[in-house]
Formats: sequence, structure tokens, C-alpha cells
Amino acid sequence: MLTWIILAVVVVVVGFAVAVYNGLIRLKNKTEEAWADIDVQLKRRYDLIPNLVETVKGYAKHEKGTFEKVAELRSEAMQAKTPGEKAKADNMLTETLKSLFAVAENYPDLKANQNFLDLQSQLSQIEETIQQSRRYYNGNVRDFNIKIETFPNNLIVGIMGFKKFEFFEVAEAKERENVKVAF
Repeated sequence: MLTWIILAVVVVVVGFAVAVYNGLIRLKNKTEEAWADIDVQLKRRYDLIPNLVETVKGYAKHEKGTFEKVAELRSEAMQAKTPGEKAKADNMLTETLKSLFAVAENYPDLKANQNFLDLQSQLSQIEETIQQSRRYYNGNVRDFNIKIETFPNNLIVGIMGFKKFEFFEVAEAKERENVKVAF
């Protein structure tokens, strides 16, 4: 009888560990997929930026420092690896893009240029998609982190080697505002 009780307890514990493991793998994969979605959208954004800069350059040749800063920050953002590094680089790039758009405000011919208007529209769509992707990713990170921190899961998570994911966060309050692309 005691053997059956011990066997039943072992089966329950192993079953619980398998269920927790499978649930964590499912959440981990969803979170990694969500991160890949952010990466895809950021790449689309990074690919659009040189076209935008070249269009503005034709009208504002004396704004060389702004163009160089955009190129430098784009490169840094593309090389960032972790969500924290990506978020920081992306935030700095967003601020620099705002100054690029401010430069464009001074050139009425540029604001009427169809190529520039198309690029502006594409950037606006990409920004919206990035925002949605960030929310989805952060929701998955939240769910995963809650699962590994709650009892009794936290008792066996360390053995399985799971670690918390980083949120993709905007650093400062002024950067929490929507990117405004108005011409």
C-alpha cells in the first residue's frame, strides 16, 4: 500500500513538472515569436529611414549633422541585441527622427513632395505596427514572468533553467507619447 502511495505521489509530481515545463515552453516560444515580430517591424523602419533621409537631404543640404546622427543611431539600433538595448536605441532614433521632421517643416516644397508624403505615410503605418507588436510582446513577457514567479511553479523553474524576459520599455515620459509625423 505504501508503495502505491509513493508511486502515486511521484506520478503527480512528475506530471506537474511536465505540465509546468510544457506551459513555460509554450509561453517562451510565444514571447520569442513576439520579439521576432518587433524585430521585423524595426527592420522595416530601419530600411525606410535612408530613403527618408535622402529625400530630405535634397531640400535641406545644410542639415548635415542631423543626417549623420540619424544614420549613426540607425546603425546602433540595428546592432542592439537585447530588448533593453533595442528599446534604448530605438528611443534615441525616434527622438532624432523628430528633429529630422522638424527640419522638413521649414521646406514647403519638401512637404508637398509625393515621395516624401509616401515615406511619411509608410513610417506612420510602421510606427503603429511597432506599437502593437510591443504591446503583444510585453503581454507575453508579463504572462511568462508571472508563470515563473508564482507558487508552486517557482519551486521547479530554477531547475529547468528558465529566466525572466525583459520588457520592451520606453525610457522617458516624453518618449511615451506617440510619434507625431505632421507636415
